[in-house]
Amino acid sequence: MLKDKDEYRDFVTLNLTKITGDIEHIKESQIKAERHLELLNGRIRKNEVAISWIKGIGLTITFVISSILTYFMKE
Repeated sequence: MLKDKDEYRDFVTLNLTKITGDIEHIKESQIKAERHLELLNGRIRKNEVAISWIKGIGLTITFVISSILTYFMKE
């Protein structure tokens, strides 16, 4: 009876140790993924700002060209 309990205790301890190791690995992977996501979010933010500038310049050029065309068509 005592042997069975000791074997079971060792079995449970071994499995808990494995599970704890797996949990630590998952935590490390999650931290790595979060760092990478922050990097990607920063790059996306920079691209969004650049796109906004391009849109603003395009709208300004369109307005100027349409104003010039309208001016010449009235004459």
